[in-house]
Amino acid sequence: MSNNLLAGGPNNGITNPVLGSLGDLSGVDFLKQAIPALIGYGFIAGVIIFFFMILMGSIKWISSAGDKGALESARGTITNAIIGIIILFSIFAVLDLLHIFFGITIMTLDIGPLVIQ
Repeated sequence: MSNNLLAGGPNNGITNPVLGSLGDLSGVDFLKQAIPALIGYGFIAGVIIFFFMILMGSIKWISSAGDKGALESARGTITNAIIGIIILFSIFAVLDLLHIFFGITIMTLDIGPLVIQ
């Protein structure tokens, strides 16, 4: 084993295949790229969950067949989905205000050729 590896020197080309090019970054640089990506993916997941909750509430509403309990359950599902998307957009607005006033950019989403800023 070389003294260079023991002293914390370069990794001699050993990389983590899961991280790809992120494996070559320092800890701070890795977090600078990982946190915005996680926030972007969180927003995407939130919108997908909203869509499926609205869909489930609609199907419950249609299949309630006049049953008061099923109708209230469907209405509750749709209401919760709408409240969730309002909260998601509120968080998006606060992060955008942070970007405008303080220059903190944590909402850049980079998925291959798709870049959302």
